[in-house]
This record gives sequence, structure tokens and C-alpha cells, in this order.
Amino acid sequence: MRIKFVAFTLLLALFACGEKQKNQVDVSNIAMDTEIVRFEKKMYGKSDIPDQERLEKLKAEFPIFFDHRVPDSIYINKMNSEQNKSLFKEVDSVFPNIEKQEKEINELFKHVKYYYPKFKAPKVITTFSEFDYTSNVIYADSLLFISLDIYLGKESPVYEGVPSYIVENFEASQIPVDVAKEFALRLNPMRKNRTFIEKLVSKGKMMYAVELFAPFKTDAQKIGYSQEKLDWAEANEASIWKYFIENKLLYSTDFELANRFINEAPFSKFYLETDGDSPGRIGEWVGWQIVRSYMKNNDVTLQQLFLTNEEEIFKKSKYKPKK
Repeated sequence: MRIKFVAFTLLLALFACGEKQKNQVDVSNIAMDTEIVRFEKKMYGKSDIPDQERLEKLKAEFPIFFDHRVPDSIYINKMNSEQNKSLFKEVDSVFPNIEKQEKEINELFKHVKYYYPKFKAPKVITTFSEFDYTSNVIYADSLLFISLDIYLGKESPVYEGVPSYIVENFEASQIPVDVAKEFALRLNPMRKNRTFIEKLVSKGKMMYAVELFAPFKTDAQKIGYSQEKLDWAEANEASIWKYFIENKLLYSTDFELANRFINEAPFSKFYLETDGDSPGRIGEWVGWQIVRSYMKNNDVTLQQLFLTNEEEIFKKSKYKPKK
């Protein structure tokens, strides 16, 4: 029995490698030179320049961060705030340099350019969000903002009191993933996805884009799961799908389903004793598998995928999890 199990495991590993290789593309000939500008370092780091002179230079270089209606004294006070200085010290200890992130984001931009030839890489600026967990990455046409205070590591004392399921992805390794998700979000046309299956597929479309934009990340990193949680999802895929079918959830318009299976949560809510073993957002993971199946069984480009409505994707996906 053990020999059979090992053989089966190897077969799964080989299949997974085959799937990954299918999505591997050569971007070595795509010219890209990404530089990350450290606004928070210029704002809160040590400087011999007088505050007013320093502020004027910052306003000239980063006008988007300053409102001319706000008195300079407010910004100077912010610059010298002990709280901000303390936060900068934490950020600078984790990110004394940003070379690794520059390389990964540069690679990510190359992949976006491969699939979207008209893509122009934005200027990348790091800053603080002051712990606004919904604004860790913001893409605004020619600018990309990354809030480094959200990536200090899940064990960082600055996150004390924040639920563990929220901080588990506050790792530097997740920065490229979150950038890829932000790009994918902009590519996905806003639709009135009312049914549960439409919402799953919509999430799956974005996850598939992340898969293509950041192939150098693991599946666990892409979905934001620990490896243990990803293993649970893969092992229980058929049971999850069976639950959705038997409880007639696919075409339900019950808003609460998003809270149970799609939105951030410590676990998914099947209302079973084993719920605590499941990862949150299991619907997003299922949607990703549906879209993977659709792309495998249909000859379409990434651009065409985003233009196709979710109902059609589901019907043509031939999705059927293995038991």
C-alpha cells in the first residue's frame, strides 16, 4: 500500500510539473529595468538637511503625497513624529535594501508585458499605509505604491492584536503576489455577478492571471495559503464541490455565501465540525481550479478570458474534481 501511495504521489508531482511548464514562457528578451523609489526613507530617514528644505525637495519629487492646502507645519510634524520614526525603524530593519523585491517585480512586469504587449511599467514607490490593510498595494496608471509596513513579517510585534488569519500574508515574499493581484483586478471588467458560481469564477480569473504574471511563486503563495492549507484544499476538492452541488449553492444569490467562502476569514463555513481545518476563501481556490480547467479545455488567450463572462467560462470549463 505504501509503495502505491508513493507512486501516486510521484505521479501527482509529475502532473503538477507538466501543468507549470505549460504556463512557463520565455521573457528573457523583454527589456525591463525596474527601480523602486523609497519615499519613506527620504521622508523619515536620517538627514542633515533642515526640515523645511527637506520638505520642499520631497514636494518637488513626490507631489502626489502633498496637498498644497495643507500647511507645511503639518508635514514637518509628521516627519518628526516619534510614531512614524519608530515605524520607519521597523521597516528599515526588514528592508535595509529592496534589491530582491526589485528583481521579482521586474520579472513580474516582464510577464505582464508578454501577455499585454502595450503594457508600460509604472514607477514603483514604497511608502507607509499606516496599517491600512486594504491599501498595501495601489496601482494608478503610471504609478505603483507599495506600503512596506504591511510586509514586516507575521511575527512582527507591530501587528499585535491583529487576527492571525489577516497577518499571515504580511510577509515580504508576498509583495509580488499582491502586485500581480492588483494588476489582475484592473484587467477584470466589473460585472454584476449575482450568483455564487459567477463570483467564484470571477475570483478564479484573477487567480489565473496571478499564476501567469508570477510563475516564480508557489501555488501556496499565489493563493495566500500555508502549504498545509493548500494541501487541505487539494485533498478535499471533490468533497467541497459535492457540498456546493448538494446544497444547491452554485446559482444561489445569497449574499452571505461570499462571507462563508470568498471573503477573508480564518476558515470557510460549511457548518460542519471540521470547518476549523479548512482555509478561508476556499471559494476563491475552487474558482481558480474552474478557470484552470477552462483554459486547459479551450483555446483562448488571457485577454479573451477576461472578456468572457463567468457563466460561459463555467459551462465550458468541463470542471470535474477528481475523487
